[in-house]
Amino acid sequence: MKREEARKKAEELVSKMTIEEKASQLRYDAPAIKRLGIPDYNWWGEGLHGVARAGQATVFPQAIGIGATFDPELAWEISSVIAEEGRAKYNAYSSHGDRGIYKGLTFWSPNVNIFRDPRWGRGHETYGEDPFLTKSLGVAFVKGLQGDGETMKAAACAKHFAVHSGPEADRHHFDAEVSKKDLWETYLPAFEGLVKEAGVEAVMGAYNRVNGEAACASTVLQEILRGEWGFQGHFLSDCWAIRDFHENHMITSTPVESAALAINTGCDLNCGSTYQYVLKAYEKGMVSEETITEAAVRLFTCRFMLGLFDGSEYDSIPYTRVECPEHLALAEKAAAESFVLLKNNGILPLNADKLHTIGIIGPNADSREALVGNYHGTASRYVTIQEGIQDYLDGKVRVLTSIGCDLFRDRTEHLAAVQDRLAEAAVVAENSDIVLLCVGLDETLEGEEGDTGNSYASGDKEGLQLPQVQTELMETVAAAGKPVILCLMAGSDIDLSYAAEHFDAVMMLWYPGAMGGKAFARVLFGEEEPGGKLPLTFYQNLSSLPAFTDYSMKGRTYRYMEEEAQFPFGYGLTYGDVCVTDAGFTCGRTPEEGLKAQVTAKVENRSDRISSDVIQVYVRNTRSPFAVPNPQLFGFRRVRLSPHEKAEVVIPLPAEAFMVVNEDGQKIFDQDQFEIYTGTSQPDDRSVFLTGKKPILSCVTVPLV
Repeated sequence: MKREEARKKAEELVSKMTIEEKASQLRYDAPAIKRLGIPDYNWWGEGLHGVARAGQATVFPQAIGIGATFDPELAWEISSVIAEEGRAKYNAYSSHGDRGIYKGLTFWSPNVNIFRDPRWGRGHETYGEDPFLTKSLGVAFVKGLQGDGETMKAAACAKHFAVHSGPEADRHHFDAEVSKKDLWETYLPAFEGLVKEAGVEAVMGAYNRVNGEAACASTVLQEILRGEWGFQGHFLSDCWAIRDFHENHMITSTPVESAALAINTGCDLNCGSTYQYVLKAYEKGMVSEETITEAAVRLFTCRFMLGLFDGSEYDSIPYTRVECPEHLALAEKAAAESFVLLKNNGILPLNADKLHTIGIIGPNADSREALVGNYHGTASRYVTIQEGIQDYLDGKVRVLTSIGCDLFRDRTEHLAAVQDRLAEAAVVAENSDIVLLCVGLDETLEGEEGDTGNSYASGDKEGLQLPQVQTELMETVAAAGKPVILCLMAGSDIDLSYAAEHFDAVMMLWYPGAMGGKAFARVLFGEEEPGGKLPLTFYQNLSSLPAFTDYSMKGRTYRYMEEEAQFPFGYGLTYGDVCVTDAGFTCGRTPEEGLKAQVTAKVENRSDRISSDVIQVYVRNTRSPFAVPNPQLFGFRRVRLSPHEKAEVVIPLPAEAFMVVNEDGQKIFDQDQFEIYTGTSQPDDRSVFLTGKKPILSCVTVPLV
């Protein structure tokens, strides 16, 4: 149903409601209005990488892993499955009268905040540190989730608007101060893309303030969202964020004032309980009935667009589509495509026929928690790394295992001595031909405030080091003198200097989803390639970064950093050898379409195996004083080539690639001279050194007027 038609139906229905009934519908747990035939509806749903918190569902790799795929088509496929399973579950549950929390069709995903600082515990909920990559994947995710049918398949939500990325401990009272240049250059582009290109139905505000205004009641942000971008969907608060107005931000004095401020500034839906005071604010003359009516109309417009009153073409999706074989296969494919091979001295892929004994060591080797990240669903079966290898080898190779150490505590058994499993790990390593060492984190060590244990700061990391017990485990395994493949399961930058020096291969697995172990086994033994690229920078250390609370981009991420990365954004090895052999640039400008530009890359697989890689295009403005200092990603395309196959790949570049953002936050064409780099990684010296491949450089003049 088109928005215009849905809005008319919503206006007609809301006109029949009393002021009390209208106000009641502005809560996330909207009650039924039986006299009008309106059932209850709970707006709170999660679908970041699979339908979450509502029973069984296909569990895909965490969002940061999806970011590592550099594959918008895959993101679209994943979100289409999430919507399909959400519909299947809604159809089944509502037929039994169950419309409880997490069981609706409004999913508060994706998270398109920028992972600007590696300490942020929620960074793995995002697609990484780059605005263009985040926008590209986010747009695809929204389109897949919402579908292109007569009704919306499900409703997506862009969060957390805007300028939100920690610290978690301070989020309820913190003021994120940001320049206009950084706001428009870094923090807003993904949201703008989701609104203007994908038609995202909902936008969620953040907990913090932005330049003094609460993000959930910001006149500046609302003017951008609804004024400049023309957003017509509904806006909602983060959960209990409006309560922060009077309890933590101290910008209001009472819940009544907070409710009035939020709804008057354009917040239609309250995740929390403060909107129970909306009627009191109305009685005091602080909120008009027209404002309450408009919020209710926007919310019912969404429900009509979902076909919740008139029916939908998705009403017949059966429950049997949940975790069906096709969806599990997609989860396995996504996991393999997300793995980033950071080092390989030639040991990978392994040949099982040449192995007698393989050792699997580490706290994340047999951990379900390390598969799923946060905001996850519940799988009917989890395949851990250890289980995946055991299943794949099926007894043909002896597998020895040891947890080695706890994830962060100093012992695995309460009454045991410190590091009670180190000797076992050493014995396993000594008796193995090769060792898989599985270390890292899980959602108990990096995540949202309140979700994590006490080992880190309210969900954020304090540094880039693994817990000390895991560092000692790595040293113990290295001392055995056997070939070691380090498998890192985490959602963020971890210092890998020791691993890179002492181990034969290093692979980043992120939180790969319920099928992660099955996918890893196929990659380890060469049936599939590790397909991922880093969607964030792995820094040498934190010394060059500004304070965590500083939202300036100076020195942050690959676009602004001044020092060499440990592993650069966009980097990732493969088993094959895909190279860019030549690249051409064409562009033109018409009054109707504006600037149109593209890179045509000639690529070749120089290996004897099928190989996939990501062709990346970076643009650098060489003259403007407002330019981002380092070349910036503005185009990419995943390719898959047969042995020795050659192909041409056309990669369009947006007009923004040739624009800069000035100090007033204005996007302008400032200079016409650009450097364009085309390759399989970014063009910094570290990438070239690690890959041995220098990107093709084109120096071009672009017609800006």
